[in-house]
Amino acid sequence: MQRSRMMTALIAALAVVGFAPALAGAQVTGAVAPATIADPLLDLTEPGDSVRLSDEVRVTRWAHASEVHPIRVLPSSAAPVITRLRFLTEDKFPEVYLVLEAKVDAAGDQWLHIRVPMRPNGRTGWVPADMMGPLNMVRTRLVIDRRAKRATLYRTGRRIWQAPVGIGKSSTPTPQGKFYVREVLKGDGKAYGNWAIGTSAYSNISDWPNGGVVGIHGTNQPQLIPGRPSHGCVRVRNAKMSALKRLMPIGTPVDIVR
Repeated sequence: MQRSRMMTALIAALAVVGFAPALAGAQVTGAVAPATIADPLLDLTEPGDSVRLSDEVRVTRWAHASEVHPIRVLPSSAAPVITRLRFLTEDKFPEVYLVLEAKVDAAGDQWLHIRVPMRPNGRTGWVPADMMGPLNMVRTRLVIDRRAKRATLYRTGRRIWQAPVGIGKSSTPTPQGKFYVREVLKGDGKAYGNWAIGTSAYSNISDWPNGGVVGIHGTNQPQLIPGRPSHGCVRVRNAKMSALKRLMPIGTPVDIVR
């Protein structure tokens, strides 16, 4: 492993994250910038050492891929491959991987345990630490309650935003599980409203283009909220969506419950 390169990258200052073309083709302004952090891997030196990097409630860390590299089921170069790291999302934004923990294998190499945005939902895997870029930290968490049809954003455990939402129909449900924010796009002013946020969740049929990503977006039909009007995406009234876009950075965990 090229550990010196990995450590240098992990403690480097984070450049402003760039955004791809939006749904409506307009330029997107950034969401809340994530914080860079001191390198939490420097103390991982002995085989068997490990550290939890995200509790997905108060502290969550994420990174971009630095190489296209296999993601494996275990922290071992001999373990089966799940898929490969990629640089871009379906919408051509920098791909985001939520980082759960780090571990040192028997050879002394560091591995990262990551959430993987793919079907089926909920996949996790392991990659060598030097295949990922700098770690970034967020302290926000979005909870979407399907039964109550309500979304709540927390920062360090304190509620800072709440809104009724529209979710998927029974035939095309919004999936339950642990996900996270991958991208922020300018909406089309119509079905997607003013802003759209792409998550790591996938629906069986989604109204999101390019692969069925479950999005959180504005709407031109606010009268359908709260309700079940969508193909899996989460709809928010435009004024509330504008506030959410300002408050919720890339990498924020998204818990879809009940």
